[in-house]
Amino acid sequence: MMANLELEGRLVRKLQPQSGRSARGEWSKQEFVVEYQDGNFPTEVVLNVWGADKVAELQSLREGEMLRISFRPSSREFNGKWYTDLRAWRIQRMDQQQPAREEAPRYAEQPGAGVPAGFAPQSAPAPTIDDMPGEDVSDDDLPF
Repeated sequence: MMANLELEGRLVRKLQPQSGRSARGEWSKQEFVVEYQDGNFPTEVVLNVWGADKVAELQSLREGEMLRISFRPSSREFNGKWYTDLRAWRIQRMDQQQPAREEAPRYAEQPGAGVPAGFAPQSAPAPTIDDMPGEDVSDDDLPF
């Protein structure tokens, strides 16, 4: 399961929206650059949004605004090379603490291990049956 990741930083630049038509219909996406603090040094990262509604949401944001971005990373292979996307599914203005558009993720929440500085996983998921201790199969009937 993938962890929900968050990044807090300043919107540096919005790249040109892209759109087209595929076998599944019309599509649109837009990439944007966010600067966040990694220790003592500022670092920039490119994220993207997919869908006309998300592109419109990104258009309402101004360069220089402080944002909290919930995103999920994904990678895919094409012709022997790997490509990674950081797809934003929620963007909040830091001054308002209100999402530009509320949308629940379509995957389970689980904290990530070894998350780089500047990225923070959201809360841990509820325990499952797999988290319970296994049955003791010894002949000892003592509870300890």
